[in-house]
Amino acid sequence: MDLDLTARQRAASLNRQYQGVGSEEFLRAIVQDEFPGRVAIVSSFGTESALLLALAARVSRDIPIIFLDTGHHFPETLAYRDVVQRRLGLTDVRTIRAWDADRDPDATLWQFDTDACCSLRKVEPLQAAISEFDALISGRKSSHGALRRFMPRIEAVDGLIKLDPIADWSPEQVEEAFEALDLPRHPLIAHGYRSVGCRPCTAPADNVQDPRAGRWAGQAKTECGIHRTGRAASALHAAC
Repeated sequence: MDLDLTARQRAASLNRQYQGVGSEEFLRAIVQDEFPGRVAIVSSFGTESALLLALAARVSRDIPIIFLDTGHHFPETLAYRDVVQRRLGLTDVRTIRAWDADRDPDATLWQFDTDACCSLRKVEPLQAAISEFDALISGRKSSHGALRRFMPRIEAVDGLIKLDPIADWSPEQVEEAFEALDLPRHPLIAHGYRSVGCRPCTAPADNVQDPRAGRWAGQAKTECGIHRTGRAASALHAAC
């Protein structure tokens, strides 16, 4: 059986079935009906992560949440993870730290090969962590631009169904939801960070047109590679 073809057919069917369905209703159907016990959320616990997690918590507080601890996170991000977990009552946050220290003994790989560093500390550990799942949910949005601008809400990549329930949300909708749901803010927002990843590769940014301008600043790189898309499945660039 061609698993990748089967996944693409399933993704196309789901896109037709849930076209126009609201984000929370869509999440509920995915978690409870389409992939019961076989779906997880991948979260960076970044500046907008609490929104998707809050919507998911209204569906099921015990859905697995995968957080990749790269060893390079800001302390504020690790603290924020714990705050969000407690606030939303999430019961299955899985912190994954399985990268091979022998391949980066001085933790300096990021200085000369950011793609290799992302692969070692994020892509490879994630692949090992998701073997029990058929579908993954993330909080990417088209408004983030670059490779995300034209992404579908549902797609198939390497035999896995990838879902982005809030892909079409505007920055204004995100802000309104944070206010309405009284969600905690990532502490680094107050210091000018609009998007937060690993500490060595993230900087404050005031570019209102590009919310991810502070990620890998000065490089052509815009994505870490853990959310490869169907359009660019051969590249290690696509969202975290």
